[in-house]
Order: sequence, then C-alpha cells, then structure tokens
Amino acid sequence: MINRILHLVIVFFIACPLWGQAFENQPSISGRSNYDALKFSQSTAYFSTLMCEVNQNNDLRNALLCKACTSKKEMEFYVKNVRAKLKKLAGSFPERTDVKGKVCGIRQCDGFRIEKIIFQSKPGRYVTAHLYLPDHISEPVPACIEMCGHGLQGKGSFSESAARVAMNGMASMVVDPLSQGERLQLMDDQGKALTRGVTTEHTLIAVPYNLIGTSLAAQEYWDNSRAIDYLLTREDIDGNRIGCYGFSGGGTQSAYLMALDDRIKAGCIGLFFSNRARTYDIQGPSDGCQWIPGEGENQIEIADFVLAMAPKPFLNLDGKFDFVDHYGALKGVAELRRCYEVLGFRNRIEDYYTDDGHGIPIDSQEKMIRFLGKWLERKETEIKLTLPPHSFDTKEMWCTASGQVNLDFKDALSSQTECLNEMKLWKNKREQFCKSSKDSIRNVMMKLLGLKTFNDNIHVICTGHSHGREIEEYRFQLNCEGQMPVPIVVLIPSIVTPESAIEIHMHEAGKGAYLTNMMRRDAVHSNTIIIAADVRGVGEMEDPGIYNLSKYWNREFRCAVTSLHLGKPIIGQRVADIRTIVNFCNSDERLKGRSICFVGDGLYGPILMHAAVLDQRIHSVSLTNTLKTWRSYLENPMQRNMYTHVITGVLQYYDLPDLIRFSEGRVKIED
Repeated sequence: MINRILHLVIVFFIACPLWGQAFENQPSISGRSNYDALKFSQSTAYFSTLMCEVNQNNDLRNALLCKACTSKKEMEFYVKNVRAKLKKLAGSFPERTDVKGKVCGIRQCDGFRIEKIIFQSKPGRYVTAHLYLPDHISEPVPACIEMCGHGLQGKGSFSESAARVAMNGMASMVVDPLSQGERLQLMDDQGKALTRGVTTEHTLIAVPYNLIGTSLAAQEYWDNSRAIDYLLTREDIDGNRIGCYGFSGGGTQSAYLMALDDRIKAGCIGLFFSNRARTYDIQGPSDGCQWIPGEGENQIEIADFVLAMAPKPFLNLDGKFDFVDHYGALKGVAELRRCYEVLGFRNRIEDYYTDDGHGIPIDSQEKMIRFLGKWLERKETEIKLTLPPHSFDTKEMWCTASGQVNLDFKDALSSQTECLNEMKLWKNKREQFCKSSKDSIRNVMMKLLGLKTFNDNIHVICTGHSHGREIEEYRFQLNCEGQMPVPIVVLIPSIVTPESAIEIHMHEAGKGAYLTNMMRRDAVHSNTIIIAADVRGVGEMEDPGIYNLSKYWNREFRCAVTSLHLGKPIIGQRVADIRTIVNFCNSDERLKGRSICFVGDGLYGPILMHAAVLDQRIHSVSLTNTLKTWRSYLENPMQRNMYTHVITGVLQYYDLPDLIRFSEGRVKIED
C-alpha cells in the first residue's frame, strides 16, 4: 500500500512539472528565498569572483618574479620595487621624537635579568615591554625584538623564548602590541577587556585607522620600530646587530618589521609565513592587524615581505600540521631560495618544520637561537636551553601600577583619540576638497571607491513573469561586463500612467524579505512602479554566515576585507551595481523617462549617498536606519558590520554628511 502511494506521488510530480515551480514562488518561512531573480543559485559566487581577481593579481606578480629570476640586475630591481610599494602602503609616520624610555623595575633570574620598560612611540602613545638581558655584560650585545602572538596578556609575566635568547648571550625585548597586555584599548574603568579576545579588538580598532588612511599593521610596525630606537639609546646594546622574531600574530609583525626597518640584520617568522592568496581561498582573511589594504592590488605576497629586506638572512619556522597553510609556506620558501640564489646568497634562507601544530616547541626555539646567534655574531658557541626555575606573578611583572597605560597616564592617547586627532588634522584638507569643482570631487570619489570608470553596457535577461492582482511582476538578471549580475523584481501596477515614478527599494534584509512584507500588507495600491533589488553580497548573493566568524563582528567579513585587499572597497562595487539598475531603468521601454527614486536602509545608506553624487539621473534617495557619519566609528569602534562601510583614507577627503551636501537635496535621511 505504501509503495503504491509513493508511486502515485512520483507520477503526479512527473506529470505536473509546473507544480514545483509554482511552489518555489510561494513565500518561504524565512522570507529569504522568495523572489529570486538570478538564473543561478550559488551562495559563494561573490567571494569566488573576488578570489578570481586575487589569484589573477597573484599570477601577474608571479610573472614579474619569474622575470626577476633571469638576472641579478632584474632581481635587484624587483626587490627595490617591492620595498617601495610596501613603504607606500604602510603610509607616513610622525617624527621620531624622544622615546622617553624608563626602566620601571628589574627581576633577576639565574643567568639573565628582566627589565620592565615603558617608552613612548609617539607623544601620548605609551608602550610597555620586558627587556631580557644576559648576565655579566662586559660589552654591547646583539638584541632582538620579540613580537607577541595573539594573547590577551601580551608579553605576560614571562617569555620562555626571550629567556632562552638572553641565556645565550643576546638581549630580547618583548613588546606589548596595541590591544594586548598593558595596552588594551577597549576596556572598562577597571581595565577589563570589553571584547572576547585580541583578534576581535584588533579588528574593531583597525577600522578607524583604515578610515583615516593607515592600518593597524602599520601602527604595530611603528611601535616595534620605535622599540629599536629605545634599544639604541642603551650602552649595553650593539645597534649594528639587531634582529627580530615572532610567532603567529607576532610572526605577522615580524614580517612587517623586516620589510620596513632597514636596521634589522636577520629575521625569523614563526607560524605565519605562507601564501596570502591561497590562505584567503582556504580560510579567508585574518583579523585587522594581519594585513594592509591594497596589498593584493599591488601584487604583494607574503614572500615579498622577506624579499624587501633581501639579501639579509631569514628563517621560517612552521608546524607541519598548523592551520597556517603548510604548502603555502613550502611554496614561499622555495620562491625565496630561488630569489636569494639569483642574488648570490642562497645560504641565507633557512627553514625548519616540526611535527606539530600552532606551537613553538623547544626544537623550534633551538633552531631560532642558533640562526640568530650565527647572523648576529653572538660570542658563545654553546647553546643553553634549560630554563631556571621561575614563577612570576602577573601583577608583579606589570610595568604600570594599574596594569594599563591608558589608566595610568593622564596624557595617554587611546587608539580612538589618536584617530579622532588625526581626523582633526585633515580638517582643512577636507574643507578645501569640499569646495572643489563637481568633476574634481567625483574623480576623487571614483579613485577612493576603486572605480576606474563605469561600464554602461548592460545585458538584460528576463528570468520570470507572472500576473498578479492588478499587477504585473517581472524578474530580471542584469548583466554588465566585469561586474556581478544584479537581480531585480519589477512590479508594474495596472493603473500606471506616463507620470508614474519608479521607486527602487534597497533593503539590508534583501529584496525577498522586503517584497514578502509588502505583499503581506497589500501595499501595492498606487500607480508607482516598484523595483526591489539586491546588490552583490545581499539577499540572493549573501555570503554564507559559516564563512564569516562571529568574532569579527561582520556578517560579510571575508568579502569586505578581500575587497580592501584588492583596493576595491565593497561600497564602490555596490555603487557600480546601483549604476547598472539605473541604466536598466533608462533603457527599458516601460521605464525610461520616469523619475528614479531610491528607498534604502542599513548598509545601503553610504552606497546610495555615493551613487546619487556620481549619477545625476537619480532623482531622490530616502534613507532610514543607516550610518550617518564615519566619525562615529572613530568615537566608538565597538559596532557591528563596520568593514561593510570602510573606504581606505576617505576621512582625508569627506565624511558622509558632505555627500548629502554634494547631492544638493536629493539625499535625505528620514530618521
């Protein structure tokens, strides 16, 4: 009996193929899958498109590298060019003022001592560090900067690797990065962190730095470089023998320090070195301190950070089973060996891989000490690895009284205050920019948005047409060469007149959610033509949440950061989508010649503000529940989905209220 029922059901569906189609067009429980207008369904299409460009840029970079490998002269030119591009990406830095270094306390151990240090990398930015020094120093010794991995305690109370470096005749200065140790930026009045961990805080405070035209990675480089400045003030340190090393997040910092500070004589990267394009493909981007916007656009790979200091000695340390892609590390080191061989220094590239994951076992530390000792010319030949007994209370090893520099010092500047001060410095430049001609303003906007020009040639594909109660519904996929397709649903009432306007609804929840709600309220009753659309990454093309870790506070983190990597802010890409919709309205016989009015909310605010300034065909824009000024991100970086709105360096030129003024009354925020 059951088999016969199943047979009848199967026959029914085969005989009625339209049933499934009709069912698909009904409202779903979530309201998300209604009103799909694309010919395809591929939830990761947007990220895949971005990664296509990332890999194409990497192919261009690989071609340049192959050319460089043809001669020493070509390789020297490549190295010089990479170094220049990295320095340009890092941006400008303040004057190297007196670091005002101070020793706050000393802890003696068997074979070495630890000095607690505070210095200022710039006025008001206090940096805490521990300096591990060998006992019985009779002449200046070589020194290293140790950069901390991602741990809330930063330098903590004790570093085994720094202690072993000191036991073997070299000094090691362990520096607290921003957001770690005694340098938290997002904390309560008692110094307690307000976020779940370091990678979250790094990502949140990176946004303000990006908006003013720099990066958190560049700020970390500056602090570490200034730590070298502090070491050079000491008579017990040989300033001609400075090295660096770091693991995990500290490995990232080590890469930037090696590339940007010419005083580094030898460097080691642990648990970070890999292939950037491959890492993005496999895992997506990491937190806000691990990259500088525009690296992909400039065809910079992680191996290029080492090449920027070539032919100085380099050691890569890796765990074979680390989540940091091991094949990418093997590939990168092979590139470096080939490049160093062309330069005549193949023996200066070393690597060491342990049967481990994301850790620094004793054999890795031994390899690092031997490597640094060799190239920094330490005196001893014996290697000491056994640590003396140690048990240090965390508070005992604080450099500050409270455990936080921003609580101890009245003139201490938080990252928020720093960025706000920087925004003030750009005030005159913004005012002059806002007085520029309309064409000049639009040209700068296009450059900031990563848009070279607009392609106004579109190809329209009708993907559905149905009759409703006093309304015709059309679904279209709008194709534009070089852009993502744009899905739209057009509702044309039976009472439409030549004077009827077009009202285009762009809503953060997606066109499906908007149209479902509109139909439920029976809101289609005027003679206005309604269009509901999704731009890339929204609605039909929203990147699956599983690929966007909640710790980054952004529902489209990997697409937003990958876009910055390419030098193409996500806002700019979506402005191009808005342009495609306007072009459709001006080309369709049923729509051309009518007023085009946009209604948007949430993430669409900054997009439509830019679109209205760049396209005079937009008659009006009405916005609700949206970002009103980027300044709010500088004042309070604990906000969701900030990277959706980031344009690198935009606050050097304009803020969102300026865009509303540029629109000459066509853009209004209704709430």
